[in-house]
Formats: sequence, structure tokens, C-alpha cells
Amino acid sequence: MKSYVVVGLGRFGMAVALKLQELGNEVLIIDSNAEQVHKLSNHVTYAVVGDARDEAVLKSLGVRNFDCAIVAIGGDLAASILITLNLKELGVPQVICKAPDEIQKRALEKVGADRVIIPEREMAVKLAQNLASSSVLDYIELSSQCGIAEVKTPSAWVGKTLRELNVRAKYGVNVIALRSGEDAIKVSPGPDEPLTEGDVLVILGGNDDLNRVQKL
Repeated sequence: MKSYVVVGLGRFGMAVALKLQELGNEVLIIDSNAEQVHKLSNHVTYAVVGDARDEAVLKSLGVRNFDCAIVAIGGDLAASILITLNLKELGVPQVICKAPDEIQKRALEKVGADRVIIPEREMAVKLAQNLASSSVLDYIELSSQCGIAEVKTPSAWVGKTLRELNVRAKYGVNVIALRSGEDAIKVSPGPDEPLTEGDVLVILGGNDDLNRVQKL
């Protein structure tokens, strides 16, 4: 079990807090809006009405003892920057921020955010990848140039081994996992086991290389 602080209870912050709690983690929510805090108070570990821009408030809540903080304010750049600075100053190991655009993303990264996400862009990229190829089951963007994709095993690869296919040299991607059936997942699958129809490959690579595999 890990512990998380979620600052800001808009739709994004509320969804993150509820999912983290559902997954069995310890979750502290903080927002200056008492009504929003009350909505989630019975669904998370700790719920506090407070101004996270005030370092003394964060310190009194012991945020330094949490594994990760999510700053889910988004629209108010000044508040996001100040809260991020406070969290880093207090020693929170990982601070993740939400941003509405690339400009705010760069600003938050400069003040020490460990990761900044733009939810709308990330969902748009994932949707576009899924729509562009029926073979893509899921896609995670790691950067604007590369990602991880779950891909149905191309028919031309069925019956062949990863060693025979030599996918790294020929296609520029790495097969990092293999899923057979619903729950059977092999991390770093062996190079000499033949692929079967219905196998799902988890591949890492540049977007152009991933697209090339998806079109096989």
C-alpha cells in the first residue's frame, strides 16, 4: 500500500483520489472548498479543508510522510506552482501535476514537478492510436516521440519465435511482455517460444516504428 496526497478536487482530482483509494492505497485529499471535500470524505482515508498554498498547512498534515502528491488544480498556474514548491520543499518524494497546456507544463517542470500531465492531450493521443489501427488494444505515451502499445500478434508472426523475427533489429521495437489469454502475462518473454494466434504483444518503441508494426 502506498500513500498519496491529492490537492484540488475538480473532476480530475476527484477521479484520481477515488481510484487510488479503490486500489487499496492511503489517500489524503485537500481542497479549500468544503463542499467538495465533504463529497469525498467518506470515500478516502483523510479529507481536509485547507489552503495548500500555505506551507504551514501542508506541514501540519505531515505530507512529507506520503509517497506521492498529485496537484490537480490545473487552471490556476500561480497556485499550482506555489503548491508544487511547498511540496518539494517539505520533502515529498514525487510530485505529479496536472496542466491544461504545454506552456504551463514547462513552467511546472521548471519549479520541480517530477511529472506533468495534460489529460486531454494524453487521452486524445491514446484515442487516435486506437482508432488508427484495429490491431492496437492500448497505448501509453511516454513522450511525443515514443510509447508502449499493446498489439495483437500479426498473422505473419504466428508460429514464429521472437528470435526468428528479430523484431528489435528489423522493426526497431522491443517486446517487453506477452499476454496469452486473460491473465497469463509473461514479462521479458523467452526468445524461443513460438507466438500463437490471440497472443497480445506489449511493445516499446518510437511512434513511427510502432505504427509500422501495427500495419503488418
